[in-house]
Amino acid sequence: MKLRIRDNSIRLRLTRGEVDRLAGEGRVTSTVAFPGGARLEYAVESAADATQPDARYEHDRVQVTLPRAEVRDWAGSDRVSIAGEQPLGDGDALKILVEKDFACLAPRPGEDESDMFPHPLKDVESC
Repeated sequence: MKLRIRDNSIRLRLTRGEVDRLAGEGRVTSTVAFPGGARLEYAVESAADATQPDARYEHDRVQVTLPRAEVRDWAGSDRVSIAGEQPLGDGDALKILVEKDFACLAPRPGEDESDMFPHPLKDVESC
């Protein structure tokens, strides 16, 4: 799973196996280790009682929760992402995006893309 944070937005990209695991088991977790033993954990989970995407940051952990029914629908379709906004209480909002991770159009040396979703433009002929 890839995590991208920029300003008031959080974006997670999941491989095919991770999407399957999220739809089946309800949770996917990854960790980044830093020098000195510090760690940042980030996770996405589905919950039956969730009505929209929700994000929390506590104790060196980023947690995104998605509605279970929406995750199952997304996992079994060609839909690319689940998106939402969470009010921050100051008139601003946190943008949340969870999406399927596509293989690159041009191969990159040393990059394992075997579990990526096929890129939708791969077989499109150029004009």
